Amino acid sequence: MKYNIRGENVEVTSAIKEYVERKIGKLERYFDTPPTSDVNVNISVYNDEQQIEVTIPMTNLLLRAEEHHLDLYAAIDLVVDKLERQIRKHKTKVNRKFRQQGAPKHVFAELEKEAIEAKEEHYDDDEIEIVRTKQFDLKPMDSEEAVLQMDMLGHAFFVFEDAITGTTNVVYRRRDGKYGLIEPS
Repeated sequence: MKYNIRGENVEVTSAIKEYVERKIGKLERYFDTPPTSDVNVNISVYNDEQQIEVTIPMTNLLLRAEEHHLDLYAAIDLVVDKLERQIRKHKTKVNRKFRQQGAPKHVFAELEKEAIEAKEEHYDDDEIEIVRTKQFDLKPMDSEEAVLQMDMLGHAFFVFEDAITGTTNVVYRRRDGKYGLIEPS
């Protein structure tokens, strides 16, 4: 794996870089062939709290985890633990369903953060400003797999392409803990 380590309000020293590469490199044992994509690591410090965000884009799969802690090295350990849980959950739940078809088709989308930011933002009556735009590829899947993907990421909703109809759909978590599906008419 190639590492793209970026620091915000903190200098990324060689010791931090080596620690990140060594810890995240342990994730390679979960794959038949190590991912060839870049691993994006963002390290930032706000009010003496360390934050680390790791994104590993792969073919038909996006692993992403974020952690806050007072100690940077503890935050790195915690984010690697989250990624390992995602990988294990992915291998057991999603692969079980698609084992006969070969590699599973799925994509994780980072959407919940934008939804929260949109709710918290106060709009002026005269002007609406879009402050962030995200683009991602929609992979064909059924609603059950989309719910699994959403739960694995801990998001409130997930956008996907229906494998049968080819339409763009959204699954979401309702306040009562159940799930909803939005389909175009």
